[in-house]
Amino acid sequence: MPALFEPFHLKDVTLRNRIAVAPMCQYSAVDGFPTDWHLVHLGSRAVGGAGLIIIEATGVSPEGRISPGDTGIWSDDYIAPLSRLTGFLKEHGAVPGLQIAHAGRKASANRPWDGDDHLEPHEGAWETLGPSPVAFGANLPVTPRALSIPDIQRIQQAFVDGARRALAAGVQWLELHFAHGYLAHSFFSPLSNFRTDNYGGSFDNRTRFHMETFAAVRKVWPERLPLTVRMSVTDWTEGGVTIEESIELIRRLKSAGLDFIDVSHGFVIPDLTRIPWGPGFLIPIAARIRRETGLPNSVGWMISDPRQANAAVADGHTDLIMLAREMLRDPYWPFHAAQALGHEKPLSLLPVQYAHWLKR
Repeated sequence: MPALFEPFHLKDVTLRNRIAVAPMCQYSAVDGFPTDWHLVHLGSRAVGGAGLIIIEATGVSPEGRISPGDTGIWSDDYIAPLSRLTGFLKEHGAVPGLQIAHAGRKASANRPWDGDDHLEPHEGAWETLGPSPVAFGANLPVTPRALSIPDIQRIQQAFVDGARRALAAGVQWLELHFAHGYLAHSFFSPLSNFRTDNYGGSFDNRTRFHMETFAAVRKVWPERLPLTVRMSVTDWTEGGVTIEESIELIRRLKSAGLDFIDVSHGFVIPDLTRIPWGPGFLIPIAARIRRETGLPNSVGWMISDPRQANAAVADGHTDLIMLAREMLRDPYWPFHAAQALGHEKPLSLLPVQYAHWLKR
């Protein structure tokens, strides 16, 4: 059995293989509600054989959305439509996950294909928030309002309430979005946090939002289910977040009950020229984090070759492979990867409605 297709056990959850669908924003929700688009998009990846499917970054509050097309979880009204998604994913063998998020200063933006820039007031723009009144820049020039302590507490409660609703909706794998320049990451990075109170300056202060928010969610999320974090572990820029800092933060989160780390990177500033793009470029970093923290993890970014993915798992560099664009190109990537890697029964990844005809 190729390592990529061995089951993965975490708490009371078992993934049928090591292939995960990363949380890919579809910008296709209506007033925060997922639509039939989400059912077909996510459902086809479950039918295609993925072990874990994480539903896109879902706003814990209206102002926490990246765009007007984001899914939301700030009301009980979202439980039923999310339940429809999680039920279908389970029915077809995938574990349903959800990423809950607050976009911070990168919120109130147009959909990528509509400009990927900040909305104008006549387009329905809303107030953006951040640790400091410092704009992201480039196509997102709006200066956010610096959060007050009551603001921070309100957002942390929104994460807690979102976690409760996720559980009610049948989510089995919860991921807190602490990456990509969104609110939590912008607290962590010295490139975006210039506060002089208990949430800025020192490492302890810059990670306070992470630790408090995680601890609050940990109290309401069942111990039997994985509670995970996606983190930008490096800003790739002098003066920004370093891998060493991230390892220390992950260790502290582990002590607070973190079960799994989804390794990601960057995007707290608009300059992407320093990122060493290439196939599987984050795998060595994920391996170091796994080795030095003792936590299982996942890694993605420019992984498309099944052999590279299989080797990363077989060699102990990571536990799960997060696929995004490759899953857009091919929802049946797990089946095709199984064929490429010599899996004895690749058709076992597909539902009988497909496998019956393809075996001939």
